[in-house]
Amino acid sequence: MSKHSNQHMTTDEFRKQGKKVIDWIADYYDQIEQYPVLSQVKPGEIRSNLPESAPLKGREYGDILSDMDKMMPGITHWQSPNFHAFFPCATSGPAILGDLISTGLGIQGMIWATSPACTEVETHVLDWLVDMMDLPKKFKSTASGGGVLQDTASSSSLVALIAARERTSHGDTNLNGSNRQLTVYTSQQAHSSIEKAVKIAGMGKNNLRLVNVDSTFAMDPKHLKELIENDLAQGLIPTFVCATVGTTSSTAMDPLKEIGNICTEYGIWLHVDAAMAGPAALCPEFRFINDGLNFADSYTFNPHKWMLTNFDCSVFYVANRKVLIDSLSILPEYLKNKDTDSKTVIDYRDWGIPLGRRFRALKLWHVINYYGVEGLQVFIRGHVENTQKLKSWIEADERFEIVAPVPLNLICFRHQNGNEFNENLVNSLNESGKIYLTHTKLNGQYIIRFSVGQAGTSLDHLKKSWDYILETVKEMEKD
Repeated sequence: MSKHSNQHMTTDEFRKQGKKVIDWIADYYDQIEQYPVLSQVKPGEIRSNLPESAPLKGREYGDILSDMDKMMPGITHWQSPNFHAFFPCATSGPAILGDLISTGLGIQGMIWATSPACTEVETHVLDWLVDMMDLPKKFKSTASGGGVLQDTASSSSLVALIAARERTSHGDTNLNGSNRQLTVYTSQQAHSSIEKAVKIAGMGKNNLRLVNVDSTFAMDPKHLKELIENDLAQGLIPTFVCATVGTTSSTAMDPLKEIGNICTEYGIWLHVDAAMAGPAALCPEFRFINDGLNFADSYTFNPHKWMLTNFDCSVFYVANRKVLIDSLSILPEYLKNKDTDSKTVIDYRDWGIPLGRRFRALKLWHVINYYGVEGLQVFIRGHVENTQKLKSWIEADERFEIVAPVPLNLICFRHQNGNEFNENLVNSLNESGKIYLTHTKLNGQYIIRFSVGQAGTSLDHLKKSWDYILETVKEMEKD
Protein backbone atom coordinates (compact mmCIF):
# COMPACT_ATOMS: atom_id res chain seq x y z
CA MET A 1 0.00 0.00 0.00
CA SER A 2 1.40 3.40 -0.93
CA LYS A 3 0.33 6.99 -1.49
CA HIS A 4 0.54 6.56 -5.26
CA SER A 5 0.17 3.25 -7.10
CA ASN A 6 -0.99 1.97 -10.46
CA GLN A 7 -1.88 -1.46 -9.05
CA HIS A 8 -2.04 -1.56 -5.26
CA MET A 9 -4.73 0.12 -3.19
CA THR A 10 -3.46 3.58 -2.32
CA THR A 11 -3.54 4.89 1.22
CA ASP A 12 -6.21 7.38 0.18
CA GLU A 13 -8.36 4.60 -1.27
CA PHE A 14 -7.69 2.42 1.77
CA ARG A 15 -8.82 5.23 4.04
CA LYS A 16 -12.00 5.72 2.01
CA GLN A 17 -12.90 2.03 1.76
CA GLY A 18 -11.82 1.31 5.32
CA LYS A 19 -14.43 3.73 6.63
CA LYS A 20 -17.06 1.86 4.62
CA VAL A 21 -15.93 -1.44 6.12
CA ILE A 22 -16.13 -0.06 9.66
CA ASP A 23 -19.61 1.26 8.90
CA TRP A 24 -20.59 -2.14 7.48
CA ILE A 25 -19.44 -3.91 10.65
CA ALA A 26 -21.16 -1.37 12.90
CA ASP A 27 -24.39 -1.71 10.90
CA TYR A 28 -24.11 -5.48 11.19
CA TYR A 29 -24.06 -5.29 14.97
CA ASP A 30 -26.96 -2.84 14.98
CA GLN A 31 -29.01 -5.25 12.87
CA ILE A 32 -27.71 -8.60 14.11
CA GLU A 33 -30.98 -9.68 15.72
CA GLN A 34 -32.76 -9.41 12.38
CA TYR A 35 -30.85 -12.43 11.06
CA PRO A 36 -31.67 -16.09 11.82
CA VAL A 37 -29.14 -17.12 14.46
CA LEU A 38 -28.36 -20.45 12.78
CA SER A 39 -27.76 -20.27 9.04
CA GLN A 40 -30.70 -21.76 7.17
CA VAL A 41 -28.94 -22.52 3.85
CA LYS A 42 -28.49 -25.97 2.36
CA PRO A 43 -25.08 -27.51 1.57
CA GLY A 44 -23.60 -25.96 -1.57
CA GLU A 45 -26.08 -23.09 -1.69
CA ILE A 46 -23.51 -20.35 -1.01
CA ARG A 47 -21.02 -21.65 -3.59
CA SER A 48 -23.76 -21.87 -6.21
CA ASN A 49 -24.18 -18.09 -5.96
CA LEU A 50 -20.48 -17.34 -6.46
CA PRO A 51 -18.72 -16.90 -9.83
CA GLU A 52 -17.31 -20.12 -11.25
CA SER A 53 -13.98 -18.53 -12.17
CA ALA A 54 -11.74 -15.94 -10.59
CA PRO A 55 -11.87 -12.46 -12.20
CA LEU A 56 -9.27 -11.82 -14.89
CA LYS A 57 -9.12 -8.14 -14.04
CA GLY A 58 -9.38 -6.62 -10.59
CA ARG A 59 -12.76 -5.33 -9.40
CA GLU A 60 -13.72 -2.15 -7.61
CA TYR A 61 -13.56 -2.62 -3.86
CA GLY A 62 -17.13 -1.44 -3.41
CA ASP A 63 -18.29 -4.33 -5.59
CA ILE A 64 -16.20 -6.75 -3.53
CA LEU A 65 -17.78 -5.51 -0.30
CA SER A 66 -21.22 -5.95 -1.83
CA ASP A 67 -20.43 -9.66 -2.26
CA MET A 68 -21.15 -9.99 1.44
CA ASP A 69 -24.84 -9.87 0.52
CA LYS A 70 -24.38 -13.24 -1.19
CA MET A 71 -22.51 -14.68 1.80
CA MET A 72 -24.66 -13.44 4.68
CA PRO A 73 -27.30 -16.20 4.35
CA GLY A 74 -24.49 -18.66 5.07
CA ILE A 75 -23.38 -16.94 8.27
CA THR A 76 -24.29 -18.41 11.64
CA HIS A 77 -24.30 -15.40 13.95
CA TRP A 78 -22.05 -16.28 16.85
CA GLN A 79 -22.28 -12.72 18.17
CA SER A 80 -26.08 -12.75 18.28
CA PRO A 81 -27.45 -12.27 21.82
CA ASN A 82 -29.66 -15.30 21.04
CA PHE A 83 -26.71 -17.60 20.31
CA HIS A 84 -26.64 -20.15 23.14
CA ALA A 85 -24.93 -23.08 21.42
CA PHE A 86 -21.55 -24.71 22.15
CA PHE A 87 -19.79 -21.98 24.18
CA PRO A 88 -19.58 -18.18 24.14
CA CYS A 89 -17.46 -16.58 21.47
CA ALA A 90 -17.87 -13.06 22.80
CA THR A 91 -16.03 -10.28 21.02
CA SER A 92 -16.12 -6.52 21.48
CA GLY A 93 -15.33 -3.27 19.72
CA PRO A 94 -11.90 -2.83 21.36
CA ALA A 95 -10.94 -6.40 20.42
CA ILE A 96 -11.94 -5.90 16.79
CA LEU A 97 -10.01 -2.64 16.58
CA GLY A 98 -6.95 -4.16 18.23
CA ASP A 99 -7.04 -7.03 15.75
CA LEU A 100 -7.42 -4.55 12.90
CA ILE A 101 -4.26 -2.74 13.98
CA SER A 102 -2.42 -6.07 14.28
CA THR A 103 -3.51 -6.99 10.75
CA GLY A 104 -2.59 -3.54 9.48
CA LEU A 105 0.90 -3.72 10.92
CA GLY A 106 1.34 -7.06 9.18
CA ILE A 107 4.26 -8.17 11.33
CA GLN A 108 5.55 -11.69 11.87
CA GLY A 109 6.65 -12.01 15.49
CA MET A 110 8.41 -15.36 15.36
CA ILE A 111 11.41 -14.11 17.37
CA TRP A 112 12.01 -11.09 19.56
CA ALA A 113 14.16 -9.40 16.92
CA THR A 114 11.43 -9.47 14.25
CA SER A 115 9.28 -7.13 16.37
CA PRO A 116 10.24 -6.65 20.02
CA ALA A 117 6.87 -5.11 20.91
CA CYS A 118 5.02 -8.22 19.69
CA THR A 119 6.94 -10.34 22.20
CA GLU A 120 7.17 -7.97 25.13
CA VAL A 121 3.52 -6.87 25.08
CA GLU A 122 2.50 -10.53 25.03
CA THR A 123 4.76 -11.41 27.95
CA HIS A 124 3.60 -8.37 29.89
CA VAL A 125 -0.14 -8.81 29.40
CA LEU A 126 0.04 -12.50 30.32
CA ASP A 127 1.90 -11.60 33.52
CA TRP A 128 -0.92 -9.13 34.18
CA LEU A 129 -3.45 -11.95 33.83
CA VAL A 130 -1.69 -14.07 36.46
CA ASP A 131 -2.26 -11.26 38.95
CA MET A 132 -5.73 -10.36 37.66
CA MET A 133 -6.94 -13.96 38.10
CA ASP A 134 -4.83 -14.90 41.15
CA LEU A 135 -3.13 -17.75 39.31
CA PRO A 136 -0.02 -19.45 40.74
CA LYS A 137 2.91 -17.04 40.59
CA LYS A 138 5.09 -19.74 39.04
CA PHE A 139 3.27 -19.02 35.75
CA LYS A 140 4.77 -15.52 35.52
CA SER A 141 7.74 -14.76 33.28
CA THR A 142 9.55 -13.32 36.30
CA ALA A 143 9.47 -16.78 37.89
CA SER A 144 10.34 -20.18 36.41
CA GLY A 145 7.47 -20.30 33.95
CA GLY A 146 5.65 -17.91 31.66
CA GLY A 147 2.74 -17.48 29.32
CA VAL A 148 2.22 -17.50 25.59
CA LEU A 149 -0.75 -17.02 23.29
CA GLN A 150 -1.75 -19.99 21.14
CA ASP A 151 -4.54 -20.04 18.56
CA THR A 152 -6.82 -22.43 20.50
CA ALA A 153 -6.87 -24.60 23.62
CA SER A 154 -6.39 -27.57 21.28
CA SER A 155 -2.93 -26.26 20.41
CA SER A 156 -2.22 -25.41 24.04
CA SER A 157 -3.02 -28.96 25.15
CA LEU A 158 -0.96 -30.45 22.32
CA VAL A 159 2.06 -28.33 23.26
CA ALA A 160 1.68 -29.38 26.90
CA LEU A 161 1.52 -33.05 25.89
CA ILE A 162 4.66 -32.74 23.76
CA ALA A 163 6.53 -31.11 26.64
CA ALA A 164 5.40 -33.91 28.97
CA ARG A 165 6.40 -36.56 26.43
CA GLU A 166 9.87 -35.07 26.01
CA ARG A 167 10.38 -34.64 29.75
CA THR A 168 9.50 -38.27 30.41
CA SER A 169 11.32 -39.79 27.44
CA HIS A 170 14.31 -37.44 27.48
CA GLY A 171 13.82 -36.98 23.75
CA ASP A 172 13.65 -40.69 22.95
CA THR A 173 10.01 -41.77 22.62
CA ASN A 174 11.19 -45.35 21.98
CA LEU A 175 12.83 -45.26 25.41
CA ASN A 176 16.07 -46.80 24.21
CA GLY A 177 14.36 -49.34 21.99
CA SER A 178 12.21 -50.94 24.68
CA ASN A 179 8.58 -51.75 24.06
CA ARG A 180 7.43 -49.71 27.00
CA GLN A 181 5.04 -46.92 26.09
CA LEU A 182 3.86 -43.62 27.47
CA THR A 183 0.28 -43.34 28.71
CA VAL A 184 -2.13 -40.40 28.94
CA TYR A 185 -5.16 -39.91 31.20
CA THR A 186 -8.21 -37.69 30.99
CA SER A 187 -11.85 -37.98 31.94
CA GLN A 188 -14.66 -39.40 29.84
CA GLN A 189 -16.03 -35.86 29.69
CA ALA A 190 -12.81 -34.18 28.53
CA HIS A 191 -12.65 -32.29 25.25
CA SER A 192 -12.01 -34.25 22.06
CA SER A 193 -8.82 -32.23 21.49
CA ILE A 194 -7.01 -34.41 24.02
CA GLU A 195 -7.57 -37.55 21.94
CA LYS A 196 -6.46 -35.64 18.85
CA ALA A 197 -3.34 -34.41 20.65
CA VAL A 198 -2.44 -37.98 21.62
CA LYS A 199 -2.65 -38.98 17.96
CA ILE A 200 -0.68 -35.99 16.67
CA ALA A 201 2.03 -36.45 19.30
CA GLY A 202 2.52 -40.02 18.11
CA MET A 203 1.61 -41.60 21.44
CA GLY A 204 -1.24 -43.67 20.02
CA LYS A 205 -4.93 -43.67 20.88
CA ASN A 206 -4.49 -47.08 22.52
CA ASN A 207 -2.38 -45.37 25.18
CA LEU A 208 -5.14 -42.92 26.11
CA ARG A 209 -7.03 -43.85 29.28
CA LEU A 210 -10.50 -42.40 29.88
CA VAL A 211 -11.17 -41.96 33.57
CA ASN A 212 -14.65 -42.52 35.00
CA VAL A 213 -16.65 -39.57 36.28
CA ASP A 214 -18.76 -39.07 39.38
CA SER A 215 -22.39 -37.97 39.70
CA THR A 216 -21.40 -34.38 38.78
CA PHE A 217 -19.55 -35.65 35.67
CA ALA A 218 -16.17 -34.71 37.17
CA MET A 219 -13.12 -37.00 37.05
CA ASP A 220 -12.99 -39.75 39.69
CA PRO A 221 -9.50 -39.59 41.29
CA LYS A 222 -9.83 -43.11 42.69
CA HIS A 223 -10.32 -44.54 39.21
CA LEU A 224 -7.44 -42.41 37.89
CA LYS A 225 -5.11 -43.94 40.46
CA GLU A 226 -6.33 -47.44 39.63
CA LEU A 227 -5.58 -46.90 35.93
CA ILE A 228 -2.12 -45.55 36.71
CA GLU A 229 -1.31 -48.49 38.99
CA ASN A 230 -2.53 -50.95 36.37
CA ASP A 231 -0.36 -49.37 33.66
CA LEU A 232 2.69 -49.41 35.94
CA ALA A 233 2.08 -53.10 36.58
CA GLN A 234 2.04 -53.65 32.80
CA GLY A 235 5.41 -51.93 32.41
CA LEU A 236 3.93 -48.77 30.88
CA ILE A 237 4.93 -45.23 31.82
CA PRO A 238 2.20 -42.82 32.98
CA THR A 239 3.17 -39.47 31.46
CA PHE A 240 0.35 -36.94 31.25
CA VAL A 241 -2.94 -36.18 32.97
CA CYS A 242 -5.35 -33.59 31.61
CA ALA A 243 -7.85 -32.31 34.15
CA THR A 244 -10.72 -30.08 33.04
CA VAL A 245 -12.15 -27.07 34.84
CA GLY A 246 -15.50 -26.62 33.14
CA THR A 247 -16.07 -29.44 30.65
CA THR A 248 -17.68 -28.60 27.33
CA SER A 249 -20.66 -30.86 27.90
CA SER A 250 -21.68 -29.72 31.37
CA THR A 251 -19.11 -27.38 33.00
CA ALA A 252 -17.99 -30.20 35.30
CA MET A 253 -15.09 -29.28 37.59
CA ASP A 254 -12.47 -31.98 37.99
CA PRO A 255 -11.04 -32.09 41.57
CA LEU A 256 -7.62 -30.57 40.96
CA LYS A 257 -6.25 -31.07 44.49
CA GLU A 258 -6.86 -34.81 44.53
CA ILE A 259 -5.67 -35.21 40.94
CA GLY A 260 -2.64 -33.02 41.65
CA ASN A 261 -1.60 -35.12 44.64
CA ILE A 262 -1.76 -38.25 42.49
CA CYS A 263 0.34 -36.65 39.74
CA THR A 264 2.90 -35.52 42.31
CA GLU A 265 3.08 -39.01 43.81
CA TYR A 266 3.81 -40.63 40.45
CA GLY A 267 5.76 -37.82 38.81
CA ILE A 268 3.17 -37.23 36.07
CA TRP A 269 2.71 -33.96 34.18
CA LEU A 270 -0.60 -32.30 35.11
CA HIS A 271 -2.21 -30.10 32.47
CA VAL A 272 -5.39 -28.16 33.32
CA ASP A 273 -7.84 -27.17 30.59
CA ALA A 274 -10.15 -24.30 31.60
CA ALA A 275 -10.86 -23.15 28.06
CA MET A 276 -14.28 -21.63 28.71
CA ALA A 277 -14.46 -21.32 32.50
CA GLY A 278 -11.04 -19.73 33.04
CA PRO A 279 -12.10 -16.06 32.78
CA ALA A 280 -14.47 -16.55 35.74
CA ALA A 281 -11.40 -16.28 37.97
CA LEU A 282 -11.34 -12.56 37.20
CA CYS A 283 -13.95 -12.42 40.01
CA PRO A 284 -12.71 -13.41 43.49
CA GLU A 285 -15.98 -15.21 44.31
CA PHE A 286 -15.44 -17.63 41.40
CA ARG A 287 -11.81 -18.46 42.16
CA PHE A 288 -12.84 -21.84 43.47
CA ILE A 289 -12.05 -22.90 39.91
CA ASN A 290 -8.36 -22.30 40.78
CA ASP A 291 -8.36 -24.64 43.80
CA GLY A 292 -5.49 -27.07 43.30
CA LEU A 293 -4.06 -25.22 40.31
CA ASN A 294 -0.76 -24.92 42.18
CA PHE A 295 -0.17 -28.60 41.25
CA ALA A 296 -0.38 -27.87 37.50
CA ASP A 297 2.62 -28.06 35.19
CA SER A 298 0.59 -26.22 32.55
CA TYR A 299 -2.72 -24.38 32.25
CA THR A 300 -4.85 -23.00 29.46
CA PHE A 301 -7.95 -20.85 29.04
CA ASN A 302 -9.48 -18.92 26.14
CA PRO A 303 -10.16 -15.17 26.29
CA HIS A 304 -11.88 -15.70 22.92
CA LYS A 305 -14.69 -17.53 24.68
CA TRP A 306 -15.79 -15.50 27.69
CA MET A 307 -13.50 -12.47 27.91
CA LEU A 308 -14.65 -10.21 25.07
CA THR A 309 -11.61 -10.96 22.92
CA ASN A 310 -12.25 -12.14 19.38
CA PHE A 311 -11.10 -15.49 18.05
CA ASP A 312 -8.36 -16.70 18.06
CA CYS A 313 -6.72 -16.14 21.46
CA SER A 314 -5.82 -18.97 23.84
CA VAL A 315 -3.65 -18.33 26.91
CA PHE A 316 -1.16 -21.07 27.77
CA TYR A 317 0.97 -21.06 30.91
CA VAL A 318 3.77 -23.38 31.83
CA ALA A 319 5.41 -23.74 35.25
CA ASN A 320 8.86 -24.52 33.85
CA ARG A 321 9.52 -22.76 30.57
CA LYS A 322 12.87 -24.53 30.08
CA VAL A 323 11.12 -27.89 29.69
CA LEU A 324 8.77 -26.41 27.08
CA ILE A 325 11.53 -24.63 25.17
CA ASP A 326 13.80 -27.68 25.18
CA SER A 327 10.91 -29.71 23.74
CA LEU A 328 10.21 -27.39 20.81
CA SER A 329 13.34 -25.38 20.08
CA ILE A 330 15.10 -25.81 16.74
CA LEU A 331 17.55 -23.11 15.67
CA PRO A 332 18.50 -23.08 11.98
CA GLU A 333 21.23 -20.73 10.80
CA TYR A 334 18.82 -18.21 9.27
CA LEU A 335 17.16 -17.56 12.62
CA LYS A 336 20.36 -17.00 14.59
CA ASN A 337 20.91 -13.45 15.83
CA LYS A 338 22.75 -11.61 18.59
CA ASP A 339 19.64 -11.05 20.70
CA THR A 340 18.77 -14.75 20.77
CA ASP A 341 22.39 -15.59 21.48
CA SER A 342 22.37 -13.20 24.44
CA LYS A 343 19.65 -15.31 26.14
CA THR A 344 18.08 -12.11 27.45
CA VAL A 345 14.96 -12.27 25.26
CA ILE A 346 12.02 -14.60 24.71
CA ASP A 347 11.65 -16.12 21.25
CA TYR A 348 8.07 -17.38 21.16
CA ARG A 349 8.84 -19.58 18.15
CA ASP A 350 10.06 -22.03 20.81
CA TRP A 351 6.75 -22.02 22.70
CA GLY A 352 4.35 -23.49 20.13
CA ILE A 353 3.92 -25.48 16.93
CA PRO A 354 4.15 -22.79 14.19
CA LEU A 355 7.20 -20.66 13.55
CA GLY A 356 5.13 -17.68 12.43
CA ARG A 357 3.16 -15.66 14.96
CA ARG A 358 0.58 -12.89 14.74
CA PHE A 359 0.48 -9.94 17.15
CA ARG A 360 -2.39 -11.61 19.06
CA ALA A 361 -1.61 -9.83 22.30
CA LEU A 362 -2.66 -6.50 20.84
CA LYS A 363 -6.38 -7.28 20.92
CA LEU A 364 -6.07 -8.61 24.48
CA TRP A 365 -4.21 -5.43 25.44
CA HIS A 366 -7.00 -3.32 23.97
CA VAL A 367 -9.71 -5.28 25.81
CA ILE A 368 -8.06 -5.17 29.23
CA ASN A 369 -7.23 -1.48 28.93
CA TYR A 370 -10.67 -0.52 27.60
CA TYR A 371 -12.77 -2.39 30.18
CA GLY A 372 -10.34 -2.54 33.07
CA VAL A 373 -10.47 -5.34 35.60
CA GLU A 374 -13.69 -4.01 37.10
CA GLY A 375 -15.46 -3.82 33.74
CA LEU A 376 -14.55 -7.42 32.94
CA GLN A 377 -15.79 -8.49 36.36
CA VAL A 378 -19.14 -6.80 35.73
CA PHE A 379 -19.40 -8.69 32.43
CA ILE A 380 -18.71 -12.10 34.03
CA ARG A 381 -20.89 -11.51 37.09
CA GLY A 382 -23.82 -10.38 34.97
CA HIS A 383 -23.83 -13.59 32.97
CA VAL A 384 -23.54 -15.83 36.03
CA GLU A 385 -26.37 -13.96 37.76
CA ASN A 386 -28.59 -14.14 34.68
CA THR A 387 -27.82 -17.84 34.24
CA GLN A 388 -29.03 -18.49 37.78
CA LYS A 389 -32.28 -16.64 37.04
CA LEU A 390 -32.80 -18.74 33.92
CA LYS A 391 -32.10 -21.83 36.02
CA SER A 392 -34.86 -20.80 38.45
CA TRP A 393 -37.35 -20.49 35.57
CA ILE A 394 -36.48 -23.97 34.33
CA GLU A 395 -36.74 -25.43 37.83
CA ALA A 396 -40.18 -23.86 38.26
CA ASP A 397 -41.57 -25.91 35.34
CA GLU A 398 -42.15 -29.50 36.47
CA ARG A 399 -41.93 -30.76 32.88
CA PHE A 400 -38.18 -30.03 32.87
CA GLU A 401 -35.25 -31.19 34.95
CA ILE A 402 -31.75 -29.80 35.33
CA VAL A 403 -29.30 -32.68 35.06
CA ALA A 404 -25.94 -31.19 36.07
CA PRO A 405 -24.61 -28.55 38.47
CA VAL A 406 -24.71 -24.95 37.22
CA PRO A 407 -21.61 -23.31 38.71
CA LEU A 408 -21.18 -20.63 36.03
CA ASN A 409 -22.94 -19.92 32.73
CA LEU A 410 -24.11 -23.22 31.25
CA ILE A 411 -27.38 -25.02 32.00
CA CYS A 412 -27.93 -28.67 31.04
CA PHE A 413 -31.59 -29.60 31.12
CA ARG A 414 -34.16 -31.86 29.50
CA HIS A 415 -37.88 -32.21 29.01
CA GLN A 416 -39.16 -35.33 30.75
CA ASN A 417 -40.81 -36.64 27.57
CA GLY A 418 -37.59 -38.42 26.60
CA ASN A 419 -34.73 -38.30 24.13
CA GLU A 420 -36.71 -38.08 20.91
CA PHE A 421 -38.85 -35.24 22.21
CA ASN A 422 -35.80 -33.26 23.34
CA GLU A 423 -34.03 -33.79 20.04
CA ASN A 424 -37.10 -32.66 18.11
CA LEU A 425 -37.39 -29.65 20.40
CA VAL A 426 -33.80 -28.54 19.72
CA ASN A 427 -34.25 -29.01 15.97
CA SER A 428 -37.49 -26.99 15.97
CA LEU A 429 -35.91 -24.16 17.93
CA ASN A 430 -32.86 -23.99 15.69
CA GLU A 431 -34.88 -24.15 12.48
CA SER A 432 -36.89 -21.14 13.62
CA GLY A 433 -33.80 -18.92 13.49
CA LYS A 434 -34.85 -17.24 16.73
CA ILE A 435 -32.42 -19.12 18.94
CA TYR A 436 -29.54 -21.57 18.57
CA LEU A 437 -28.93 -24.38 21.06
CA THR A 438 -26.78 -27.50 20.97
CA HIS A 439 -26.97 -30.77 22.89
CA THR A 440 -24.87 -33.36 24.63
CA LYS A 441 -25.34 -36.91 25.95
CA LEU A 442 -25.14 -37.52 29.70
CA ASN A 443 -25.90 -40.95 31.17
CA GLY A 444 -27.36 -41.96 27.82
CA GLN A 445 -29.85 -39.10 27.82
CA TYR A 446 -30.21 -36.41 25.16
CA ILE A 447 -29.51 -33.18 27.04
CA ILE A 448 -30.16 -29.60 25.95
CA ARG A 449 -27.29 -27.18 26.62
CA PHE A 450 -28.09 -23.49 27.15
CA SER A 451 -24.90 -21.41 27.13
CA VAL A 452 -24.89 -17.78 28.29
CA GLY A 453 -21.99 -15.48 27.51
CA GLN A 454 -22.34 -13.41 24.35
CA ALA A 455 -21.44 -9.74 24.69
CA GLY A 456 -24.95 -8.49 23.99
CA THR A 457 -27.00 -11.10 25.84
CA SER A 458 -29.22 -9.54 28.51
CA LEU A 459 -31.70 -11.00 30.96
CA ASP A 460 -34.45 -9.83 28.62
CA HIS A 461 -32.97 -11.95 25.82
CA LEU A 462 -32.92 -14.99 28.11
CA LYS A 463 -36.54 -14.42 29.13
CA LYS A 464 -37.65 -14.17 25.50
CA SER A 465 -35.70 -17.31 24.62
CA TRP A 466 -37.21 -19.26 27.52
CA ASP A 467 -40.69 -18.07 26.60
CA TYR A 468 -40.12 -19.21 23.04
CA ILE A 469 -38.95 -22.61 24.25
CA LEU A 470 -42.18 -22.94 26.24
CA GLU A 471 -44.27 -21.88 23.23
CA THR A 472 -42.54 -24.48 21.07
CA VAL A 473 -43.06 -27.19 23.72
CA LYS A 474 -46.76 -26.31 23.88
CA GLU A 475 -47.13 -26.75 20.12
CA MET A 476 -45.23 -30.05 20.20
CA GLU A 477 -47.34 -31.40 23.03
CA LYS A 478 -50.45 -30.83 20.91
CA ASP A 479 -49.19 -33.21 18.24
